[in-house]
Amino acid sequence: MEALIPVINKLQDVFNTVGADIIQLPQIVVVGTQSSGKSSVLESLVGRDILPRGTGIVTRRPLILQLVHIDPDDSRKANEENGIDGEEWGKFLHTKNKIYTDFEEIRQEIETETERISGNNKGISDEPIHLKIFSPHVVNLTLVDLPGITKVPVGDQPKDIEIQIRELILKYISNPNSIILAVTAANTDMATSEALKVAREVDLDGRRTLAVVTKLDLMDAGTDAMDVLMGRVIPVKLGIIGVVNRSQLDINQKKSVADSIRDEYAFLQKRYPSLANRNGTKYLARTLNRLLMHHIRDCLPELKTRINVLAAQYQSLLNSYGEPVDDKSATLLQLITKFAAEYCNTIEGTAKYIETAELCGGARICYIFHETFGRTLESVDPLGGLTTIDVLTAIRNATGPRPALFVPEVSFELLVKRQIKRLEEPSLRCVELVHEEMQRIIQHCSNYSTQELLRFPKLHDAIVEVVTSLLRKRLPVTNEMVHNLVAIELAYINTKHPDFADACGLMNNNIEEQRRNRMRDLPPAVPRDKAAASGPQSVPVGEQVDNATGGWRGMLRRGEESVAGDRAMLQAPASPQKGHAVNLLDVPVPVSRKLSAREQRDCEVIERLIKSYFLIVRKNIQDSVPKAVMHFLVNHVKDSLQSELVGQLYKTVLLNDLLTESEDMAQRRNEAADMLKALQKASQVIAEIRETHLW
Repeated sequence: MEALIPVINKLQDVFNTVGADIIQLPQIVVVGTQSSGKSSVLESLVGRDILPRGTGIVTRRPLILQLVHIDPDDSRKANEENGIDGEEWGKFLHTKNKIYTDFEEIRQEIETETERISGNNKGISDEPIHLKIFSPHVVNLTLVDLPGITKVPVGDQPKDIEIQIRELILKYISNPNSIILAVTAANTDMATSEALKVAREVDLDGRRTLAVVTKLDLMDAGTDAMDVLMGRVIPVKLGIIGVVNRSQLDINQKKSVADSIRDEYAFLQKRYPSLANRNGTKYLARTLNRLLMHHIRDCLPELKTRINVLAAQYQSLLNSYGEPVDDKSATLLQLITKFAAEYCNTIEGTAKYIETAELCGGARICYIFHETFGRTLESVDPLGGLTTIDVLTAIRNATGPRPALFVPEVSFELLVKRQIKRLEEPSLRCVELVHEEMQRIIQHCSNYSTQELLRFPKLHDAIVEVVTSLLRKRLPVTNEMVHNLVAIELAYINTKHPDFADACGLMNNNIEEQRRNRMRDLPPAVPRDKAAASGPQSVPVGEQVDNATGGWRGMLRRGEESVAGDRAMLQAPASPQKGHAVNLLDVPVPVSRKLSAREQRDCEVIERLIKSYFLIVRKNIQDSVPKAVMHFLVNHVKDSLQSELVGQLYKTVLLNDLLTESEDMAQRRNEAADMLKALQKASQVIAEIRETHLW
């Protein structure tokens, strides 16, 4: 099982080559406050001075440190292959294949790379530095050194430095595949440990947290860390390990890590003899190695599943980018044909990608016809904008200078045409809405149905232009047809329409019934023969014929048969004052008067006729406009789209220009291919583990 950690290091190398952190690999994350001894613990594990030193915040970027154990024989072989001298060396990811045998140079490179990204103002960055150390004196580990927790910004640090560091720490320890190494100084109260506090936020049950107590030699005289190390103060499931670090004086005096470890062992034997074999740097290294191996073993099944899922996703993404074009002529024809088919399918409702958030394509056109347009027509009042005075004025104007015995037909036609004309605007608006939806279908097909078009932006723009132009050409033709549909209704008022004749007959019956009811209500002193002097016996023969056929003229000629029940007000000229000359050309002074029974009856009849005929025409328009739009706009575009696109775009001189890929498409294809290759390689690495029974 010892070989599991090199496998994870190998996986880390695979994903480092593509600069991706999409896979959360098992690793040990070191967390602690500033000056708690984090860096000293890491250097003790490495056995070398490799980390920058100083006051305040020194670690300002995450350092992902991979320790790789190599046998002395392998070390000599590597020296011969790489032309280096030494059994230990290091490599940075950002310096590619450069090998560092001088560990002081490694420390300088960390400082330089930190300032390159984070600047020299003590700010931090979440971009990690990758360092790999090869040595026969280390155990296989992957560690992450993070900036120390701080509370108060110093110098020119950002004012939110505490929040920045906290968010950076949470980003790494939230990885469920990580082990948290919480570092706390022994000369501070364990109950106030910031490292343990932040660890518990993401590891509630403590299964991933190991505590390290540093500076055991700096505790106050007369005190010790026995209770802390035994877990009596704060228990930690993975254990608590105490270590003794080099002091700043030791570092200044160039005391080696090896000498420090020997002194640490002597200190533990003297002060904590019963716990000496379960504390110290060497025991910490072995414990971390064991915990990481078991953790890797537990994480591998989920890791394998995650890698396979990502590989499938990137394979699909790579397929959407398509292969480099070989036969441009065939590719262009294929893309044009596919777009035309998807456009028509979207209208028919058979598209592969069906929108679920909102109506689109043919479904929206249907909604426009039967909901938007239908309801708009139904909301048009047959008598809207028409007052009693308008009706009476039209009747008077139609009679000329002679008083009329009957209501003139011309007034009815004049007024009903005025009302029918109001149906033209919503009808033209219906055409506009359908045109807009067919324009939207272009974008729908580009986004969801024909991903290949995204590779060729010039072809996409050309297709959009051709379809838009085709729609633009059909718009005036369709508008003209809809205009003609209204004009046809205005051209001939068919008073012999069956529905209109039935309505007139019904109104005749209603008027006759009202007349008989009012005759019964007359006082006894009024002779009924006089009240009915203008009754049926005085109706001309022509009227009787009209009544028999239910014609509307018969209803108009009811003359004085009915008495008005409703009252209305009409403006009339004022009477001139006595003794004053009258100028007939002066505008009359309006005064109010009541409509006569004759006037009230005539207006009521005309209004009923207008409403009856208007409803007939509205029904015709509601049925014929959608048919005209479908024929002249929708179906015409569907039928001619393919030929229009081929005729405009399928030309030899346009091939190279139209099939030019976007600038970033080739780059994205290469990135997806590299990531897919890395995932496939990672999958092979995990498969090798199964074959060797390491898992």
